[in-house]
Amino acid sequence: MKKIIIIGKLNDMINELNEELSKSFQVQISSEQLETVTGMIKIVKPDMVIISLIGLHDDINDKIFLHLSLNHPTTPVLTIGTESECSHYLKYYKDQQFQNLTRPVKSASVREKCLEILGAVDETVLPQILVVDDDPVTLRSMKAMLEKHYRVSIAPSGTKAMALIGKKKPDLILLDYEMPVCDGRMTLEMIRQESEFADIPVIFLTGVSDKKHIQAVLQLKPANYLLKPASEEKILGAINQVLQAEKDS
Repeated sequence: MKKIIIIGKLNDMINELNEELSKSFQVQISSEQLETVTGMIKIVKPDMVIISLIGLHDDINDKIFLHLSLNHPTTPVLTIGTESECSHYLKYYKDQQFQNLTRPVKSASVREKCLEILGAVDETVLPQILVVDDDPVTLRSMKAMLEKHYRVSIAPSGTKAMALIGKKKPDLILLDYEMPVCDGRMTLEMIRQESEFADIPVIFLTGVSDKKHIQAVLQLKPANYLLKPASEEKILGAINQVLQAEKDS
């Protein structure tokens, strides 16, 4: 996920920007003090910097603009200000490094501009996948693999999965069939008992391959099932197939 630092006086606009940009980026907020700015840039190593010009003195901004121009010339900078507020920095806007969005501007428009500048994918439109497995190693590896293509949430048990489903509203669930206490069967039954979640497609992951076990899995009518350990190609192929079928239905 790309990283953005927002520089400026803390106000409602900064808070709204933080909330909106956090949908697609890792966001850090910095005060306008040059020492704070330089220290945070050194630690965070942002892919982009946003400067709110509201209420900032020209000499403070000059130092920040100059620092970014001299020391981080490849880092794109987006300022947010009125024509009057940005008029003092016109010499910087001649360089492609600096761009301005004129206030008032919606936070969603700022996020769209950041996505455009960084060539990033809008993760809010990516399908949400929930992975449920009692093995923490499996959860970590599945998350690392899937988050290249989807938004991903993980749950270590069926009961915790139910709590997450209400918050995340996944488009698809990868569900371990063999879990202690609340196994895959019980978890699927709980999901289907909730009318709001009943139609969420579920792909079972099972480590047992004997015929009777597979028949028991199929009787629950999942969207698909995969034998563990499944390759990345098979997992992504199964997910794409199910999501496409949902889109076409």
